[in-house]
Amino acid sequence: MHFPRPLRPSLKWILAVAMLAIATPQMAQAEALLVVEADTGKVLQADNATMPWYPASLSKLMTAYVTLKAVKDGRVSLDTLLTVSPTASSQSPSKMGFRPGTQVTVDNALKMMLVKSANDMAVVLAEGIGGSIDGFAGEMNQTASRLGMTQTSYVNPNGLPADGQITSARDMAILARAIIRDLPEYEYFVHIPSIRFGRRITQNFNKLIGRYPGADGFKTGFICASGYNLVASATRDGKRLIAVVLGASSGRMRAIRAAQLLDRGFANNGLAWLRPSLGTVDNLVPIDSTPPNLREEMCGAKHKRPASDEDGEDTVASAGASTNGDSGVSFFASGLQAAMPTKPADMLAQPAAASEPVVVYTGPTKTGAALIAAVEADTEKLQPVKRTKGKHTRVAGKKSDTADDAKGDAKSTAKSDAKSAAKPDSKPAAKPVRHANAKPDAAAAKPAADKQAAAKPAGKPATAAKPAAKPKADAKPKADAKPAG
Repeated sequence: MHFPRPLRPSLKWILAVAMLAIATPQMAQAEALLVVEADTGKVLQADNATMPWYPASLSKLMTAYVTLKAVKDGRVSLDTLLTVSPTASSQSPSKMGFRPGTQVTVDNALKMMLVKSANDMAVVLAEGIGGSIDGFAGEMNQTASRLGMTQTSYVNPNGLPADGQITSARDMAILARAIIRDLPEYEYFVHIPSIRFGRRITQNFNKLIGRYPGADGFKTGFICASGYNLVASATRDGKRLIAVVLGASSGRMRAIRAAQLLDRGFANNGLAWLRPSLGTVDNLVPIDSTPPNLREEMCGAKHKRPASDEDGEDTVASAGASTNGDSGVSFFASGLQAAMPTKPADMLAQPAAASEPVVVYTGPTKTGAALIAAVEADTEKLQPVKRTKGKHTRVAGKKSDTADDAKGDAKSTAKSDAKSAAKPDSKPAAKPVRHANAKPDAAAAKPAADKQAAAKPAGKPATAAKPAAKPKADAKPKADAKPAG
């Protein structure tokens, strides 16, 4: 019997298989990716771009849009004073942690909200502009409808977990284009590198700012259910692109993904004739589905601690490869990118370019000597907050760009609380309520406590003993502690 000799795959066959593999979208990891031209809305790459998604703190972009539109229309001004309500003060971190009754201008509230992603400031703006959270959410939804964001609905102004808080990469790109187009005089709010409140400096959670060439916006977002989200923009040679990443595995990875999308978008300029047209962002067809819930993947039992913007996860090695969601649309750009020396992971590992933090403060608008005095006053306010009631506020702001789902993250946070509270010798009963932040705060607060020990030797013991020594005064400390918690 005669058997044919083994078939040897031809070079043409190998190339065909390789092309097919590259051109087939890879859906192994839940991510939504989109890059568009800011001026025309032309789509350069889209993967899961119309999949419904939880926006997390990307919701604050709409809060900023509605607020700044109200400023532009004359309903309020940037100098308008707004008051922190008990509702605003009770929001989960990240937040500024101001007590009820504190006043801030629209200008300062916007800066705190967009750079620190302060959830309390989002509510301050919502109540000041819309009268209530529900009233403002109505304005957000009306604006979304007017802009053509057909997959978006809002329940609150800050993106804290809610079933009805939904968007898509498509809709986020539409909103970013609207901010650029409709509010050019206020666009600087979305690319402030850092803010300074008293002596406390907070860097923008968007890691592209100050690192990626031409980066000029917009906003980050994170809750366990959504994963790490980012809307980013950059300008080169007069062309501005908008990249949207939803569901990345870490704060660093979302920045790397966005940098890769932007690199390919800029490289695509000379290869447009080789790629099929994807039309404009407005014409992308929505997917009828429920948002993916990434809670287990982001914050499940396998994680040693709750995920956050500063989780330090080493994703550089895996980020060196092409994006998991790459499709055939970006094939030619990928080939060109491979020949370029740019490495987003290495670039983003570098410190951000030096810049002067924008000063924010409480109270009315101030300049000159009055501003210096206000900064000094706010610095004094920070001392007791750091030492006692507000420790979690400062550290939580460093660790996440919006609060983790308060209910879903309670278990993992409690574990960290127990470990952190076990180390300090003082106030063991009070430490666990500081939401996994007792450990770093203890180190930060110790010098401050030592410096003031001579001046106020009995300060802390008196506070601890107050409930036993003065039972009638119990109500006062509790009322004071409630807003700060």
